[in-house]
Amino acid sequence: MVFVSLTRLRVRSVRFLPLFAWHALRSNAQVKRAPGFLHGALLPDRERTFWTMTVWESQEAMRGYMLAGDHKKAMPHLMGWCDEASVAHWEQEGDTLPTWEEADGRMRVTGRASKVRYPSPHHADLSYREPRTTRAAPIRRG
Repeated sequence: MVFVSLTRLRVRSVRFLPLFAWHALRSNAQVKRAPGFLHGALLPDRERTFWTMTVWESQEAMRGYMLAGDHKKAMPHLMGWCDEASVAHWEQEGDTLPTWEEADGRMRVTGRASKVRYPSPHHADLSYREPRTTRAAPIRRG
């Protein structure tokens, strides 16, 4: 069994995009070196929305990444930068990434909204628009 982590973040204003991008690049570099990280993908969606899906050897490995380094430094900013933020986790057989359509379904059914200071009307019930899945990019161990 592997552990899959899925996040969806919508940046509420273009003025936050430069710092969000800087933190995202640093977090992406960190994940590539993280113990227990197998592989993943990024999906830049419409309207300043960004998805991340990662596959881990275990939940503990994912939490070790999440609570350390550049990712830990970025997390407190998201409450002010984002008006929609959600996360879903699950275990599965095999380390193949689900499709983005499957990931979207998981988010809507088992996902939970994260705390944000300025929530959009779609935040709490995860009633966001279906993602545009054509621009995904892989994340590989580095």
